[in-house]
Amino acid sequence: MSEIEFIRTALFVPGNRPDRVDKAVNTAADAVLIDLEDAVPYKQKKQARSLVQEKIRQHQDRQVFVRVNALDSEFVHQDLEAVVMESLSGIIFPKIESPAHIRKINRLLLIAEQYNKVPPGCISVIPLIETALAVQNAFQIVAQRTDPERLFTVAFGAADFALDMGFEITVTGEELFYPRARIAVACRAAGVKPPLDTPFMIDLKDREALEADVKKARQIGFQGKLCIQPNQVDVCNRIFSPTKEEIEYARKVIQTFEQAEAGGKAAIQLDGKFIDYPVVENSRRILKMAAKIS
Repeated sequence: MSEIEFIRTALFVPGNRPDRVDKAVNTAADAVLIDLEDAVPYKQKKQARSLVQEKIRQHQDRQVFVRVNALDSEFVHQDLEAVVMESLSGIIFPKIESPAHIRKINRLLLIAEQYNKVPPGCISVIPLIETALAVQNAFQIVAQRTDPERLFTVAFGAADFALDMGFEITVTGEELFYPRARIAVACRAAGVKPPLDTPFMIDLKDREALEADVKKARQIGFQGKLCIQPNQVDVCNRIFSPTKEEIEYARKVIQTFEQAEAGGKAAIQLDGKFIDYPVVENSRRILKMAAKIS
């Protein structure tokens, strides 16, 4: 499986628009997500595959993912034959609802890897959780192991979830709290990296609403967010990155705790806050992420 540390931002681009792919790779997005599903009309699916194949080869120095068509569609087999190659970071699979879907993904990828003569298991997977059934089965989905192991994390698709549930998504997003929390908890419980949040699509010009939405996702336990416009990337990158103050405090926590630990203490106070091993471990994660970002 390709080595992916974290994704704060994954920028969607249509697979039938190679010019937008080129623009996307020049943004600060951690990953470029080329779409062969909803963004490509049925009549252009075949042509789009060739374009996407070319762009994966062209941008091997970037973290590129492809969203293929659904497992039960007539397009998915040809999608995989076209895009599976060693330089591809991973594949986004839509409409995943059960552990059986994860097992099917692995079988299809093994066939595509053999067809394209690439090492088995080199393609990572991010399933999309987009329905009520998928949210209900979130833990079983992320806990399903395959041989070879492929799952990086999962992503939440709120638009299809809202359609399935029969409600409208609001700017404040209270109706999405439960599925977001359930998905984040499932990933943690299964030992999987934190999930990616749904794109913000309510009002693309409302930067304050975008920022509030991203902060909620981070607070719940997401590692990053899917983006549908380049101007969303800077906000998401900033909020999903440790601040200067967080980095400085993390260093202070580790230094102070290590001194206390050497003196036989494992629980201390620092600036009025309780510090123990879990807090120290979180501080180490913050510094590790900050180092990789820099």
